[in-house]
Amino acid sequence: MIGQIPRSYFGSFKDAENKTALVTGSTSGIGFAYARAFASEGANIVLNGFGDTDEIEKTRTGIEKEFGVICRYIGADMTKPDEIEKMISQAEEEFSAIDILVNNAGIQYVAPVDEFPPEKWDQIIAINLTSAFHTIRAALPAMKKKGWGRIINTASAHALIASPYVAAKHGIAGLTKTVVLEVAETGVTCNAICPGYV
Repeated sequence: MIGQIPRSYFGSFKDAENKTALVTGSTSGIGFAYARAFASEGANIVLNGFGDTDEIEKTRTGIEKEFGVICRYIGADMTKPDEIEKMISQAEEEFSAIDILVNNAGIQYVAPVDEFPPEKWDQIIAINLTSAFHTIRAALPAMKKKGWGRIINTASAHALIASPYVAAKHGIAGLTKTVVLEVAETGVTCNAICPGYV
């Protein structure tokens, strides 16, 4: 295992060396484990997420020191499409390309439909689903031009079964399948990982 994520979730890591991985929601939890996993195989990292500024800086410099890669932090708000687009542009400008895009940012709130606060629904859909559309849309042109790219979407076991926490994660599964069909002959792959409770 690297961090807390088994290597088998990713397949071969060998392709990560000398590439750049942008991981949304990577200042803690699963996203942080993704970032460490790719850094351990020689990928430069772009972190994204919320948290204490000093702690994020410690995390960023820690990855650089431990793995000998370049690690940057871009604190784009995943509910804001213009910030997402700027994040992708900034990362591409610094590293030439985003080779590996991991859509991991997510929040959770559980309540029956008739009791679900509409503002919370909108926030969850924006962060858990719509942000992935915006990152993929912005990153794909450079991946296609290069003829190589890896997109990994963190879905959930709840993308596969019914539960009180499903709409956005079912959407991620559907978005992943759509992208797979569209990039099938471009050298870009798109996969969803469906972990259980973490």
